[in-house]
Amino acid sequence: MLQTTESDQSIAEASAGSKAMKYRADIDGLRALAILLVVVYHVWLGRVSGGVDVFLMISSFFLTASFVRRVQSGTPMRLGQFWARRFRRLLPAAAVTIVGVLATAIVVYPQTEWPRVWREAWASLFYSENWALASSEVDYYARDAVTPSPFQHFWSLSVQGQVFLLWPLLIGMIAFVLRTRRRLIVPALFIAFTLVFAVSLAFSIYETNTSQSFAYFDTRTRLWEFAAGSLVAIALPFVRLPALVRVVLGWAGVLGIVMCGVVLDVQGGFPGYLALWPVVCTAFVIIGGDEDVRGGPGRLLSSRIVAFVGRDAYALYLVHWPILVTWMITSGRAEPGWFAGLAIILVSMVLARLISRFVENPLRNAPVFDRSPRSGLLVIVCAALLVAVPLASWQVAQKIHEDAVAEATGSAYPGAAQVDDPIDLESIDVPLKPVATTLGDEWVSFGDDCSGAFAPRDALLAGSCQQNDMVAERDRPQILVMGDSHAQQLSAPLQVLAEERDWGVTALLKGGCPIGIGAPSWSADGVPCEEWRQAAVEYAKNLKPDAVYLVVTRAGPDAEEVVVEGISEVVDSLEREGISVIGVRDNPRFDFDMYECALSDESCDVTPPAIDTSELKHLADRVIFVDFNRWLCPDDTCTGEVGNVAVFIDDNHISATYGRTLAPMLGDKLTASGFRW
Repeated sequence: MLQTTESDQSIAEASAGSKAMKYRADIDGLRALAILLVVVYHVWLGRVSGGVDVFLMISSFFLTASFVRRVQSGTPMRLGQFWARRFRRLLPAAAVTIVGVLATAIVVYPQTEWPRVWREAWASLFYSENWALASSEVDYYARDAVTPSPFQHFWSLSVQGQVFLLWPLLIGMIAFVLRTRRRLIVPALFIAFTLVFAVSLAFSIYETNTSQSFAYFDTRTRLWEFAAGSLVAIALPFVRLPALVRVVLGWAGVLGIVMCGVVLDVQGGFPGYLALWPVVCTAFVIIGGDEDVRGGPGRLLSSRIVAFVGRDAYALYLVHWPILVTWMITSGRAEPGWFAGLAIILVSMVLARLISRFVENPLRNAPVFDRSPRSGLLVIVCAALLVAVPLASWQVAQKIHEDAVAEATGSAYPGAAQVDDPIDLESIDVPLKPVATTLGDEWVSFGDDCSGAFAPRDALLAGSCQQNDMVAERDRPQILVMGDSHAQQLSAPLQVLAEERDWGVTALLKGGCPIGIGAPSWSADGVPCEEWRQAAVEYAKNLKPDAVYLVVTRAGPDAEEVVVEGISEVVDSLEREGISVIGVRDNPRFDFDMYECALSDESCDVTPPAIDTSELKHLADRVIFVDFNRWLCPDDTCTGEVGNVAVFIDDNHISATYGRTLAPMLGDKLTASGFRW
């Protein structure tokens, strides 16, 4: 985490008065304790400890104390020099860590992980990783959000980096406005940080209750924690407590910090009001005093063994998480256990010592960089280039490969046609299509958001409607696709026919929400599925397309495939409006990533679970029933690829590339049913 070194604590005067404030070894020790908790909880307990919240508060405590001393004494703030010095200390070690992760990823990570590694490496380099994680956490289609990212821990560094830009500006603005009334600066700052604390905490509580996965990484929900550290820095010189009270507060704070991750669900319930626990506990330790308070925790926190850990705390935070995630990916296990966990921690400590000794400390302590701001900026630029050059080169090289595979057509990639008219592919050595790094482009899209007469009037459907270019041509067949991500992917062959025949296609799609009254849903964010489904069916009845394209069954990796609950009622309501229903059978689902299996040398063959044929037959007689399983699982065996094309992009979605090769089969079925072309 962010450094709070002795040089950061060299404050000649107290933050709000003239009383000297000496170096606080106990706070450095608290930082070391927090990093130990973070590492131990991550490695052995699989939980979040609350140690990050301790860091957030400590960093703002020293930042505010330092700047308040400057503005009180009339010393120029020199924000440019401050930012150059701060990021010169932070970025080189972070850059070395990022490059190490990139080198590891290209060797041992699955290729499907590469796009996320690229994206988050850039975000980590430019201190925006928290926003990248927030977006992926609420994105149903982010296939990588379910596995740990080696850069996930950079979210807190990103938040701190953003605050390091914002806080000096806020302090500087108030100091400028009150430059002729210097005695009012501290009271004004106290009021300003109190407002930030109150507004941010209220927003944090609200967003945590409504979208906790986004709130956890949102800078706005964390500002109050920084504000708390600033308020403590301003108020501390005026706090006078008996020694016994300081001892009790100090030990209560330490115990509370240690127990936070055990008592509270930090990952599932933070930040919100629950984060008050580690914040208040940190304030207790700071207010409780240092090692001079007899019987307090200061002597423990300033002891040699704690200082030994604290000297490499920042580097240890940087390296421990990617080492843990790399172990997870290579071992295929989520929990390392005691012996593997101990090895992970020891390796992390060794690498942390090397980074501190040869990267962090030399660049932080060299006087030449403090004397010459340009030299400090040069360090920042070089650190950024250390990441940017190899990262950009890797992406460019992979893009060239992707384009070459995408342009390869013809008999080498028959896809589903290989099932009915097999050709000899043994002698054709071509890469699997689509390329692993392009799976994010495999989601079917019909075009722009719905507009005009096709724009949903119900706010429940906002953002879930797409249309192609032919929807306005009412003399052409109009088809409405409705449902979840399976309806989306299984409409890939429909998309091809629509382009060939100039059909108008509108799509109402919401991940995790199959169409069917009372059907189970997997969507945790946004409009509840049942409300969205009802609004979607009403939209279809008002639009009156020639046909509605639905997935009417639900498969599972182990359970028997069944007809979607309530789908008969939906079919009835549409048929009463004279709307035909194209009912598509669901594709198989698996308990492993079928695409990654296809890239490996392992067998991916799976026999799909059976289906309740009696219930399905009753429904199939009432709709234009389409069953792609013959081509998804030839000879009743599902496999990773057919005709050199990957059938699936994960454990339950077909690839758009393979889906497009199913277009002739869908066309034959629609022709046989008498559907008007």
